[in-house]
Amino acid sequence: MLALLRKGKRMSCLVTATLLPSSPAAHSVHNFKNINTSRHLLLPRLLGLRANIGFSGKYWGSVRGMATKMDSIQQNPDSISYLNQQEAAEIDEILMGPLGFTVDQLMELAGLSVATAIAEVYRPSEYSRVLTICGPGNNGGDGLVAARHLYHFGYRPFICYPKRTAKPLYSGLVTQLESLSVPFLSLEDLPKDLSDNFDILVDAMFGFSFHGSPRPPFDELIQRLVALKINNDTHQKSPAIVSIDIPSGWHVEEGDLSGEGIKPDMLVSLTAPKLCAKRFSGPHHFLGGRFVPPSIRNKFNLQLPAYPGTSMCVRIGKPPKIDISSLRENYISPALLEEEVTADPFDQFQKWFDDAIAAGLKEPNAMALSTTGKDGKPSSRIVLLKGFDKDGFVWYTNYEGGKAKQIAENPHAALLFYWDDLNRQVRIEGPVQKVPDEESDQYFHSRPRGSQIGAIVSQQSTVIPGRQVLLDEYKQLEAKYSDGSVIPKPKHWGGYRLKPEMFEFWQGQKSRLHDRLRYIPETVDGKTAWRIERLAP
Repeated sequence: MLALLRKGKRMSCLVTATLLPSSPAAHSVHNFKNINTSRHLLLPRLLGLRANIGFSGKYWGSVRGMATKMDSIQQNPDSISYLNQQEAAEIDEILMGPLGFTVDQLMELAGLSVATAIAEVYRPSEYSRVLTICGPGNNGGDGLVAARHLYHFGYRPFICYPKRTAKPLYSGLVTQLESLSVPFLSLEDLPKDLSDNFDILVDAMFGFSFHGSPRPPFDELIQRLVALKINNDTHQKSPAIVSIDIPSGWHVEEGDLSGEGIKPDMLVSLTAPKLCAKRFSGPHHFLGGRFVPPSIRNKFNLQLPAYPGTSMCVRIGKPPKIDISSLRENYISPALLEEEVTADPFDQFQKWFDDAIAAGLKEPNAMALSTTGKDGKPSSRIVLLKGFDKDGFVWYTNYEGGKAKQIAENPHAALLFYWDDLNRQVRIEGPVQKVPDEESDQYFHSRPRGSQIGAIVSQQSTVIPGRQVLLDEYKQLEAKYSDGSVIPKPKHWGGYRLKPEMFEFWQGQKSRLHDRLRYIPETVDGKTAWRIERLAP
Protein backbone atom coordinates (compact mmCIF):
# COMPACT_ATOMS: atom_id res chain seq x y z
CA MET A 1 0.00 0.00 0.00
CA LEU A 2 1.04 3.57 -0.31
CA ALA A 3 3.07 4.68 2.64
CA LEU A 4 0.65 5.48 5.42
CA LEU A 5 2.34 7.65 7.99
CA ARG A 6 1.61 7.82 11.65
CA LYS A 7 3.27 10.61 13.60
CA GLY A 8 5.82 10.99 10.84
CA LYS A 9 6.84 7.35 10.90
CA ARG A 10 5.55 4.52 8.79
CA MET A 11 4.95 1.09 10.24
CA SER A 12 5.61 -1.75 7.87
CA CYS A 13 4.17 -5.19 7.24
CA LEU A 14 4.78 -8.22 5.06
CA VAL A 15 2.31 -9.89 2.82
CA THR A 16 3.38 -13.04 1.09
CA ALA A 17 1.25 -15.07 -1.31
CA THR A 18 2.85 -18.10 -2.95
CA LEU A 19 1.91 -19.51 -6.34
CA LEU A 20 1.88 -23.24 -6.82
CA PRO A 21 1.49 -26.53 -7.92
CA SER A 22 -36.41 -11.34 -27.95
CA SER A 23 -38.37 -7.53 -31.96
CA PRO A 24 -41.91 -6.73 -32.71
CA ALA A 25 -41.32 -8.06 -36.22
CA ALA A 26 -43.57 -10.33 -38.26
CA HIS A 27 -42.25 -13.49 -36.62
CA SER A 28 -42.16 -12.05 -33.05
CA VAL A 29 -38.44 -12.44 -32.84
CA HIS A 30 -36.85 -12.09 -29.41
CA ASN A 31 -35.89 -8.44 -28.97
CA PHE A 32 -32.38 -8.06 -27.63
CA LYS A 33 -32.66 -4.31 -27.23
CA ASN A 34 -34.77 -4.92 -24.11
CA ILE A 35 -32.25 -7.20 -22.45
CA ASN A 36 -30.79 -4.19 -21.60
CA THR A 37 -2.80 -33.36 15.11
CA SER A 38 0.92 -32.37 14.26
CA ARG A 39 1.67 -28.92 13.07
CA HIS A 40 2.81 -30.31 9.74
CA LEU A 41 -0.41 -32.28 9.39
CA LEU A 42 -2.43 -29.17 10.13
CA LEU A 43 -1.56 -27.28 6.96
CA PRO A 44 -2.64 -29.91 4.42
CA ARG A 45 -5.97 -30.17 6.23
CA LEU A 46 -6.41 -26.45 6.09
CA LEU A 47 -5.49 -26.44 2.42
CA GLY A 48 -8.36 -28.82 1.78
CA LEU A 49 -10.98 -26.59 3.34
CA ARG A 50 -11.94 -25.02 0.05
CA ALA A 51 -10.75 -27.73 -2.32
CA ASN A 52 -12.45 -28.30 -5.65
CA ILE A 53 -13.90 -24.84 -5.54
CA GLY A 54 -16.24 -24.21 -8.46
CA PHE A 55 -15.06 -21.03 -10.09
CA SER A 56 -18.03 -19.08 -11.30
CA GLY A 57 -17.87 -17.69 -14.79
CA LYS A 58 -20.24 -14.96 -13.69
CA TYR A 59 -17.76 -13.90 -11.07
CA TRP A 60 -14.67 -14.09 -13.21
CA GLY A 61 -16.39 -12.03 -15.90
CA SER A 62 -16.84 -9.20 -13.42
CA VAL A 63 -13.26 -9.44 -12.17
CA ARG A 64 -11.87 -9.43 -15.68
CA GLY A 65 -14.16 -6.54 -16.50
CA MET A 66 -12.30 -4.51 -13.89
CA ALA A 67 -9.15 -4.97 -15.93
CA THR A 68 -10.52 -4.45 -19.41
CA LYS A 69 -7.80 -4.66 -22.05
CA MET A 70 -5.20 -4.60 -19.31
CA ASP A 71 -2.45 -6.34 -21.19
CA SER A 72 -3.03 -4.22 -24.26
CA ILE A 73 -1.82 -1.23 -22.23
CA GLN A 74 1.94 -1.17 -22.64
CA GLN A 75 3.18 1.86 -20.73
CA ASN A 76 6.85 2.59 -21.39
CA PRO A 77 8.61 2.45 -17.98
CA ASP A 78 10.90 5.31 -19.02
CA SER A 79 7.97 7.67 -19.63
CA ILE A 80 6.54 7.58 -16.09
CA SER A 81 7.63 9.18 -12.82
CA TYR A 82 9.51 7.42 -10.03
CA LEU A 83 9.52 8.72 -6.46
CA ASN A 84 12.36 8.96 -4.02
CA GLN A 85 11.77 8.25 -0.34
CA GLN A 86 11.18 11.86 0.68
CA GLU A 87 8.66 12.47 -2.12
CA ALA A 88 6.75 9.32 -1.26
CA ALA A 89 6.52 10.31 2.39
CA GLU A 90 5.42 13.85 1.52
CA ILE A 91 2.64 12.58 -0.76
CA ASP A 92 1.30 10.40 2.04
CA GLU A 93 1.31 13.34 4.43
CA ILE A 94 -0.70 15.43 1.96
CA LEU A 95 -3.17 12.62 1.28
CA MET A 96 -3.85 12.10 4.98
CA GLY A 97 -3.65 15.78 5.83
CA PRO A 98 -5.29 18.49 3.73
CA LEU A 99 -6.83 16.01 1.28
CA GLY A 100 -8.75 14.22 4.03
CA PHE A 101 -7.93 10.58 3.35
CA THR A 102 -7.83 8.18 6.30
CA VAL A 103 -5.44 5.30 6.79
CA ASP A 104 -8.17 2.69 6.44
CA GLN A 105 -9.40 4.26 3.17
CA LEU A 106 -5.96 4.17 1.63
CA MET A 107 -5.30 0.69 2.95
CA GLU A 108 -8.52 -0.58 1.42
CA LEU A 109 -7.69 0.95 -1.96
CA ALA A 110 -4.15 -0.39 -1.85
CA GLY A 111 -5.20 -3.92 -0.93
CA LEU A 112 -7.83 -3.95 -3.66
CA SER A 113 -5.23 -2.80 -6.18
CA VAL A 114 -2.91 -5.65 -5.20
CA ALA A 115 -5.67 -8.24 -5.39
CA THR A 116 -6.82 -7.10 -8.84
CA ALA A 117 -3.25 -7.14 -10.16
CA ILE A 118 -2.82 -10.70 -8.93
CA ALA A 119 -6.15 -11.72 -10.47
CA GLU A 120 -5.07 -10.20 -13.78
CA VAL A 121 -2.08 -12.52 -14.11
CA TYR A 122 -2.72 -15.54 -11.91
CA ARG A 123 -6.09 -17.23 -12.35
CA PRO A 124 -7.48 -19.01 -9.29
CA SER A 125 -8.13 -22.12 -11.38
CA GLU A 126 -4.35 -22.54 -11.63
CA TYR A 127 -3.01 -20.50 -8.71
CA SER A 128 -5.45 -20.78 -5.86
CA ARG A 129 -3.45 -21.13 -2.63
CA VAL A 130 -2.20 -17.75 -1.49
CA LEU A 131 -0.05 -17.24 1.58
CA THR A 132 -0.03 -13.67 2.86
CA ILE A 133 2.69 -13.02 5.44
CA CYS A 134 1.94 -9.81 7.27
CA GLY A 135 4.17 -7.53 9.29
CA PRO A 136 3.02 -5.24 12.10
CA GLY A 137 2.50 -2.06 10.10
CA ASN A 138 0.58 -0.61 7.21
CA ASN A 139 2.01 -2.94 4.59
CA GLY A 140 0.70 -5.76 6.74
CA GLY A 141 -2.70 -4.11 6.65
CA ASP A 142 -2.47 -3.88 2.86
CA GLY A 143 -1.84 -7.61 2.80
CA LEU A 144 -4.79 -8.39 5.05
CA VAL A 145 -7.06 -6.34 2.83
CA ALA A 146 -5.66 -7.98 -0.31
CA ALA A 147 -6.23 -11.43 1.20
CA ARG A 148 -9.87 -10.59 1.92
CA HIS A 149 -10.45 -9.47 -1.66
CA LEU A 150 -8.65 -12.52 -3.01
CA TYR A 151 -10.98 -14.74 -0.99
CA HIS A 152 -13.96 -13.12 -2.68
CA PHE A 153 -12.19 -13.43 -6.05
CA GLY A 154 -12.18 -17.23 -5.64
CA TYR A 155 -8.71 -17.82 -4.19
CA ARG A 156 -7.86 -19.75 -1.00
CA PRO A 157 -5.91 -17.33 1.20
CA PHE A 158 -3.82 -18.17 4.25
CA ILE A 159 -2.33 -15.63 6.63
CA CYS A 160 0.92 -15.62 8.59
CA TYR A 161 0.87 -12.62 10.93
CA PRO A 162 3.66 -13.14 13.49
CA LYS A 163 3.85 -9.56 14.83
CA ARG A 164 0.27 -8.37 15.20
CA THR A 165 -0.64 -4.73 15.77
CA ALA A 166 -3.11 -4.26 18.63
CA LYS A 167 -5.03 -1.39 17.04
CA PRO A 168 -8.71 -1.41 16.05
CA LEU A 169 -7.97 -1.07 12.33
CA TYR A 170 -5.80 -4.17 12.26
CA SER A 171 -7.84 -6.25 14.69
CA GLY A 172 -10.88 -5.44 12.57
CA LEU A 173 -9.15 -6.76 9.45
CA VAL A 174 -8.25 -9.94 11.33
CA THR A 175 -11.87 -10.36 12.45
CA GLN A 176 -13.06 -9.93 8.87
CA LEU A 177 -10.77 -12.69 7.66
CA GLU A 178 -11.63 -14.99 10.55
CA SER A 179 -15.31 -14.55 9.73
CA LEU A 180 -14.48 -15.97 6.28
CA SER A 181 -12.69 -18.94 7.90
CA VAL A 182 -9.40 -17.84 6.42
CA PRO A 183 -6.71 -19.81 8.31
CA PHE A 184 -4.05 -17.95 10.31
CA LEU A 185 -0.80 -19.90 10.46
CA SER A 186 1.93 -19.46 13.03
CA LEU A 187 5.59 -19.52 12.04
CA GLU A 188 5.75 -23.08 13.36
CA ASP A 189 2.83 -24.08 11.15
CA LEU A 190 4.55 -22.96 7.98
CA PRO A 191 6.07 -25.86 6.03
CA LYS A 192 9.81 -25.73 5.54
CA ASP A 193 9.37 -25.72 1.79
CA LEU A 194 6.65 -23.20 0.93
CA SER A 195 6.53 -24.34 -2.70
CA ASP A 196 4.88 -27.62 -1.75
CA ASN A 197 1.82 -26.03 -0.21
CA PHE A 198 1.15 -22.67 -1.82
CA ASP A 199 0.76 -21.12 -5.24
CA ILE A 200 1.29 -17.41 -4.57
CA LEU A 201 3.48 -15.57 -2.07
CA VAL A 202 2.68 -11.87 -1.62
CA ASP A 203 5.53 -9.96 0.00
CA ALA A 204 4.53 -6.81 1.86
CA MET A 205 6.89 -7.00 4.80
CA PHE A 206 8.50 -3.62 4.50
CA GLY A 207 7.56 -0.41 2.75
CA PHE A 208 9.53 2.53 1.41
CA SER A 209 10.31 3.96 4.86
CA PHE A 210 12.24 0.87 5.95
CA HIS A 211 15.85 1.37 7.07
CA GLY A 212 18.54 -1.00 8.21
CA SER A 213 18.54 -4.79 8.23
CA PRO A 214 15.39 -6.88 8.64
CA ARG A 215 14.95 -8.25 12.15
CA PRO A 216 13.49 -11.60 13.26
CA PRO A 217 11.29 -13.19 12.23
CA PHE A 218 11.22 -11.29 8.94
CA ASP A 219 14.89 -11.81 8.16
CA GLU A 220 14.30 -15.57 8.03
CA LEU A 221 11.09 -15.17 6.04
CA ILE A 222 12.90 -13.06 3.45
CA GLN A 223 15.61 -15.70 3.14
CA ARG A 224 12.97 -18.38 2.59
CA LEU A 225 11.60 -16.35 -0.31
CA VAL A 226 15.09 -15.85 -1.69
CA ALA A 227 15.77 -19.59 -1.43
CA LEU A 228 12.71 -20.37 -3.52
CA LYS A 229 14.31 -18.69 -6.53
CA ILE A 230 17.74 -20.22 -5.87
CA ASN A 231 16.22 -23.68 -5.72
CA ASN A 232 13.89 -23.04 -8.64
CA ASP A 233 15.39 -25.81 -10.75
CA THR A 234 14.35 -28.47 -8.23
CA HIS A 235 10.66 -27.62 -8.60
CA GLN A 236 8.48 -28.31 -11.58
CA LYS A 237 6.44 -25.24 -10.71
CA SER A 238 7.95 -22.60 -8.46
CA PRO A 239 5.69 -20.31 -6.45
CA ALA A 240 5.22 -16.80 -7.78
CA ILE A 241 6.34 -14.05 -5.43
CA VAL A 242 4.37 -10.79 -5.42
CA SER A 243 5.88 -7.78 -3.68
CA ILE A 244 3.75 -4.85 -2.58
CA ASP A 245 5.29 -1.45 -3.42
CA ILE A 246 8.86 -2.41 -2.40
CA PRO A 247 10.45 -5.87 -2.40
CA SER A 248 11.15 -6.36 1.29
CA GLY A 249 14.75 -5.70 2.19
CA TRP A 250 15.45 -3.54 -0.86
CA HIS A 251 16.67 0.02 -0.57
CA VAL A 252 13.79 2.27 -1.62
CA GLU A 253 15.95 4.16 -4.11
CA GLU A 254 18.90 1.91 -4.95
CA GLY A 255 17.18 -1.46 -5.01
CA ASP A 256 18.74 -4.80 -4.07
CA LEU A 257 22.13 -3.55 -2.88
CA SER A 258 23.58 -6.96 -2.06
CA GLY A 259 22.19 -8.66 -5.13
CA GLU A 260 21.00 -11.44 -2.85
CA GLY A 261 17.54 -10.15 -2.00
CA ILE A 262 14.03 -11.14 -3.01
CA LYS A 263 13.50 -11.36 -6.75
CA PRO A 264 9.73 -11.13 -7.13
CA ASP A 265 7.78 -12.24 -10.18
CA MET A 266 5.37 -9.35 -9.72
CA LEU A 267 5.78 -5.90 -8.24
CA VAL A 268 2.67 -3.85 -7.47
CA SER A 269 3.79 -0.25 -7.04
CA LEU A 270 1.39 2.03 -5.18
CA THR A 271 0.59 5.71 -5.82
CA ALA A 272 3.65 5.96 -8.09
CA PRO A 273 6.62 3.62 -8.57
CA LYS A 274 9.55 4.17 -6.25
CA LEU A 275 13.06 4.57 -7.69
CA CYS A 276 14.00 0.99 -6.81
CA ALA A 277 11.33 -0.23 -9.24
CA LYS A 278 13.67 0.71 -12.08
CA ARG A 279 15.80 -2.25 -10.98
CA PHE A 280 12.87 -4.68 -10.94
CA SER A 281 13.48 -7.32 -13.62
CA GLY A 282 10.48 -9.60 -13.09
CA PRO A 283 7.84 -10.16 -15.77
CA HIS A 284 4.92 -8.31 -14.17
CA HIS A 285 5.04 -4.70 -12.96
CA PHE A 286 1.73 -3.06 -12.10
CA LEU A 287 0.77 0.31 -10.66
CA GLY A 288 -2.10 0.45 -8.18
CA GLY A 289 -3.71 3.09 -6.01
CA ARG A 290 -6.15 4.85 -8.28
CA PHE A 291 -6.71 7.82 -6.01
CA VAL A 292 -4.01 10.37 -6.86
CA PRO A 293 -5.77 13.74 -7.38
CA PRO A 294 -4.67 16.36 -9.93
CA SER A 295 -3.25 18.59 -7.18
CA ILE A 296 -0.65 15.99 -6.26
CA ARG A 297 0.08 15.16 -9.88
CA ASN A 298 0.77 18.83 -10.57
CA LYS A 299 2.77 19.53 -7.41
CA PHE A 300 5.15 16.62 -8.00
CA ASN A 301 4.94 16.75 -11.80
CA LEU A 302 3.87 13.10 -11.85
CA GLN A 303 3.66 11.32 -15.18
CA LEU A 304 1.51 8.27 -14.52
CA PRO A 305 -0.14 5.82 -16.91
CA ALA A 306 -3.88 5.97 -17.52
CA TYR A 307 -5.88 3.24 -15.84
CA PRO A 308 -7.94 1.23 -18.33
CA GLY A 309 -11.70 1.16 -17.88
CA THR A 310 -12.67 0.69 -14.25
CA SER A 311 -9.51 -1.18 -13.29
CA MET A 312 -7.71 -0.53 -10.04
CA CYS A 313 -4.32 -1.35 -11.57
CA VAL A 314 -2.40 -0.81 -14.79
CA ARG A 315 0.54 -2.70 -16.24
CA ILE A 316 3.85 -0.90 -16.64
CA GLY A 317 5.93 -2.13 -19.54
CA LYS A 318 5.20 -4.91 -21.99
CA PRO A 319 3.76 -8.21 -20.80
CA PRO A 320 6.25 -11.07 -21.01
CA LYS A 321 6.54 -13.14 -24.16
CA ILE A 322 4.53 -16.31 -23.90
CA ASP A 323 5.15 -19.75 -25.37
CA ILE A 324 1.90 -20.19 -27.28
CA SER A 325 2.07 -23.98 -26.93
CA SER A 326 1.94 -23.61 -23.14
CA LEU A 327 -1.29 -21.58 -23.11
CA ARG A 328 -4.11 -23.68 -21.74
CA GLU A 329 -7.01 -23.46 -19.34
CA ASN A 330 -8.11 -26.25 -17.04
CA TYR A 331 -11.83 -25.53 -16.99
CA ILE A 332 -13.85 -25.89 -13.81
CA SER A 333 -17.58 -26.04 -14.58
CA PRO A 334 -20.77 -27.77 -13.46
CA ALA A 335 -21.42 -30.96 -15.42
CA LEU A 336 -23.74 -30.70 -18.42
CA LEU A 337 -26.02 -33.71 -18.04
CA GLU A 338 -28.69 -35.05 -20.36
CA GLU A 339 -31.29 -35.23 -17.60
CA GLU A 340 -30.74 -31.58 -16.70
CA VAL A 341 -31.02 -29.90 -20.11
CA THR A 342 -34.33 -28.98 -21.71
CA ALA A 343 -35.91 -31.19 -24.38
CA ASP A 344 -36.11 -28.26 -26.79
CA PRO A 345 -32.74 -26.79 -27.89
CA PHE A 346 -34.30 -23.35 -28.41
CA ASP A 347 -35.26 -23.33 -24.73
CA GLN A 348 -31.79 -24.51 -23.75
CA PHE A 349 -30.23 -21.75 -25.84
CA GLN A 350 -32.50 -19.18 -24.20
CA LYS A 351 -31.38 -20.45 -20.79
CA TRP A 352 -27.70 -20.18 -21.64
CA PHE A 353 -28.14 -16.82 -23.33
CA ASP A 354 -29.85 -15.48 -20.22
CA ASP A 355 -26.88 -16.76 -18.18
CA ALA A 356 -24.49 -14.88 -20.46
CA ILE A 357 -26.54 -11.70 -20.03
CA ALA A 358 -26.62 -12.12 -16.24
CA ALA A 359 -22.85 -12.67 -16.17
CA GLY A 360 -22.34 -9.24 -17.71
CA LEU A 361 -20.45 -10.55 -20.72
CA LYS A 362 -19.63 -8.05 -23.43
CA GLU A 363 -21.76 -8.59 -26.55
CA PRO A 364 -23.10 -12.04 -25.63
CA ASN A 365 -24.98 -11.96 -28.95
CA ALA A 366 -21.71 -11.95 -30.90
CA MET A 367 -21.39 -15.07 -33.04
CA ALA A 368 -19.03 -16.46 -35.62
CA LEU A 369 -20.86 -16.94 -38.94
CA SER A 370 -19.26 -19.45 -41.31
CA THR A 371 -20.30 -19.74 -44.95
CA THR A 372 -19.01 -21.53 -48.04
CA GLY A 373 -19.51 -20.64 -51.70
CA LYS A 374 -19.51 -22.93 -54.72
CA ASP A 375 -15.71 -23.06 -54.64
CA GLY A 376 -15.87 -24.92 -51.32
CA LYS A 377 -13.66 -22.39 -49.53
CA PRO A 378 -15.07 -21.49 -46.09
CA SER A 379 -15.12 -17.97 -44.65
CA SER A 380 -15.84 -16.88 -41.09
CA ARG A 381 -16.56 -13.54 -39.46
CA ILE A 382 -18.16 -12.20 -36.28
CA VAL A 383 -21.69 -10.80 -36.62
CA LEU A 384 -24.33 -9.89 -34.05
CA LEU A 385 -27.41 -11.98 -33.44
CA LYS A 386 -30.40 -9.66 -33.57
CA GLY A 387 -33.18 -12.05 -32.70
CA PHE A 388 -34.28 -15.68 -32.50
CA ASP A 389 -37.42 -17.73 -32.13
CA LYS A 390 -38.52 -21.22 -33.16
CA ASP A 391 -38.20 -20.17 -36.81
CA GLY A 392 -34.49 -19.45 -36.48
CA PHE A 393 -31.64 -17.07 -35.72
CA VAL A 394 -31.53 -13.63 -37.37
CA TRP A 395 -28.72 -11.24 -38.28
CA TYR A 396 -28.52 -8.26 -40.66
CA THR A 397 -25.94 -7.35 -43.27
CA ASN A 398 -25.23 -6.06 -46.77
CA TYR A 399 -26.78 -8.29 -49.44
CA GLU A 400 -23.92 -7.48 -51.81
CA GLY A 401 -21.03 -8.38 -49.49
CA GLY A 402 -18.85 -11.46 -49.47
CA LYS A 403 -20.93 -13.56 -47.10
CA ALA A 404 -24.11 -12.73 -49.00
CA LYS A 405 -22.54 -13.95 -52.23
CA GLN A 406 -21.51 -17.21 -50.58
CA ILE A 407 -24.99 -17.70 -49.11
CA ALA A 408 -26.50 -17.13 -52.57
CA GLU A 409 -24.28 -19.92 -53.94
CA ASN A 410 -24.71 -22.24 -50.95
CA PRO A 411 -27.62 -21.31 -48.66
CA HIS A 412 -26.30 -23.17 -45.63
CA ALA A 413 -24.27 -21.77 -42.73
CA ALA A 414 -22.92 -22.45 -39.25
CA LEU A 415 -23.09 -20.23 -36.18
CA LEU A 416 -20.81 -20.36 -33.15
CA PHE A 417 -21.38 -18.58 -29.85
CA TYR A 418 -18.40 -18.54 -27.45
CA TRP A 419 -18.93 -17.38 -23.87
CA ASP A 420 -15.43 -17.52 -22.44
CA ASP A 421 -16.19 -16.60 -18.85
CA LEU A 422 -18.84 -19.33 -18.63
CA ASN A 423 -16.67 -21.96 -20.35
CA ARG A 424 -19.45 -22.47 -22.91
CA GLN A 425 -19.91 -22.74 -26.66
CA VAL A 426 -23.01 -23.28 -28.78
CA ARG A 427 -22.79 -24.45 -32.40
CA ILE A 428 -25.82 -24.20 -34.71
CA GLU A 429 -26.07 -25.35 -38.32
CA GLY A 430 -28.83 -25.12 -40.91
CA PRO A 431 -30.18 -23.56 -44.11
CA VAL A 432 -30.32 -19.79 -44.54
CA GLN A 433 -32.87 -17.52 -46.22
CA LYS A 434 -33.55 -13.79 -46.32
CA VAL A 435 -36.06 -12.37 -43.88
CA PRO A 436 -39.11 -10.54 -45.34
CA ASP A 437 -38.28 -7.02 -46.48
CA GLU A 438 -40.79 -5.45 -44.11
CA GLU A 439 -39.02 -7.15 -41.20
CA SER A 440 -35.66 -5.80 -42.36
CA ASP A 441 -37.18 -2.34 -42.81
CA GLN A 442 -38.60 -2.38 -39.31
CA TYR A 443 -35.28 -3.35 -37.78
CA PHE A 444 -33.34 -0.86 -39.92
CA HIS A 445 -35.35 2.07 -38.58
CA SER A 446 -34.87 0.87 -35.00
CA ARG A 447 -31.12 1.40 -35.33
CA PRO A 448 -29.30 4.62 -34.39
CA ARG A 449 -29.38 7.12 -37.26
CA GLY A 450 -25.62 6.96 -37.52
CA SER A 451 -25.75 3.23 -38.12
CA GLN A 452 -28.46 3.72 -40.75
CA ILE A 453 -26.24 6.18 -42.62
CA GLY A 454 -23.28 3.85 -42.25
CA ALA A 455 -25.19 1.04 -43.92
CA ILE A 456 -25.82 3.28 -46.93
CA VAL A 457 -22.23 4.51 -47.13
CA SER A 458 -20.53 1.13 -46.95
CA GLN A 459 -20.37 -0.88 -50.16
CA GLN A 460 -19.31 -3.86 -48.11
CA SER A 461 -16.21 -5.83 -49.12
CA THR A 462 -15.39 -3.60 -52.11
CA VAL A 463 -11.95 -2.01 -52.41
CA ILE A 464 -11.85 1.70 -51.52
CA PRO A 465 -8.98 4.22 -51.84
CA GLY A 466 -8.98 5.20 -48.16
CA ARG A 467 -10.96 5.83 -44.99
CA GLN A 468 -11.55 9.48 -45.86
CA VAL A 469 -13.86 8.42 -48.70
CA LEU A 470 -16.21 6.86 -46.15
CA LEU A 471 -16.03 9.85 -43.83
CA ASP A 472 -16.75 12.35 -46.61
CA GLU A 473 -19.80 10.45 -47.86
CA TYR A 474 -21.01 9.95 -44.31
CA LYS A 475 -20.84 13.71 -43.64
CA GLN A 476 -22.77 14.44 -46.82
CA LEU A 477 -25.58 12.05 -45.87
CA GLU A 478 -25.55 13.26 -42.28
CA ALA A 479 -26.14 16.80 -43.54
CA LYS A 480 -28.82 15.62 -45.97
CA TYR A 481 -30.86 14.00 -43.21
CA SER A 482 -30.06 16.55 -40.51
CA ASP A 483 -33.70 17.68 -40.54
CA GLY A 484 -34.72 14.38 -38.92
CA SER A 485 -36.43 13.02 -42.00
CA VAL A 486 -36.73 9.25 -42.45
CA ILE A 487 -33.59 7.61 -43.79
CA PRO A 488 -34.64 5.04 -46.41
CA LYS A 489 -33.31 1.53 -46.03
CA PRO A 490 -31.08 0.66 -48.98
CA LYS A 491 -32.32 -2.22 -51.13
CA HIS A 492 -28.99 -4.00 -50.73
CA TRP A 493 -29.34 -4.26 -46.94
CA GLY A 494 -31.43 -6.68 -44.90
CA GLY A 495 -31.60 -9.73 -42.71
CA TYR A 496 -30.97 -13.46 -42.91
CA ARG A 497 -32.51 -16.24 -40.86
CA LEU A 498 -30.81 -19.57 -40.19
CA LYS A 499 -33.23 -22.37 -39.42
CA PRO A 500 -31.40 -24.84 -37.16
CA GLU A 501 -30.99 -28.47 -38.14
CA MET A 502 -28.39 -29.11 -35.44
CA PHE A 503 -27.46 -27.65 -32.07
CA GLU A 504 -24.42 -28.54 -30.00
CA PHE A 505 -23.96 -27.29 -26.43
CA TRP A 506 -20.39 -27.46 -25.12
CA GLN A 507 -19.29 -27.03 -21.51
CA GLY A 508 -15.55 -26.97 -20.71
CA GLN A 509 -14.38 -29.44 -18.07
CA LYS A 510 -11.19 -30.54 -16.33
CA SER A 511 -8.50 -32.48 -18.19
CA ARG A 512 -10.19 -31.77 -21.53
CA LEU A 513 -13.08 -34.12 -20.67
CA HIS A 514 -15.57 -31.56 -21.95
CA ASP A 515 -19.33 -32.08 -22.08
CA ARG A 516 -20.84 -32.01 -25.57
CA LEU A 517 -24.58 -32.50 -26.11
CA ARG A 518 -25.94 -32.47 -29.66
CA TYR A 519 -29.60 -32.00 -30.62
CA ILE A 520 -30.71 -33.62 -33.89
CA PRO A 521 -34.32 -33.45 -35.22
CA GLU A 522 -36.11 -36.74 -35.84
CA THR A 523 -39.66 -37.76 -36.71
CA VAL A 524 -41.48 -40.03 -34.27
CA ASP A 525 -45.10 -41.06 -34.93
CA GLY A 526 -45.39 -38.28 -37.46
CA LYS A 527 -44.18 -35.66 -35.02
CA THR A 528 -40.84 -33.87 -35.07
CA ALA A 529 -38.82 -34.05 -31.88
CA TRP A 530 -35.19 -33.45 -30.93
CA ARG A 531 -32.88 -36.35 -30.08
CA ILE A 532 -30.10 -35.58 -27.60
CA GLU A 533 -26.75 -37.29 -28.16
CA ARG A 534 -23.53 -37.08 -26.13
CA LEU A 535 -20.38 -36.61 -28.17
CA ALA A 536 -16.86 -37.51 -27.12
CA PRO A 537 -14.76 -34.40 -26.39
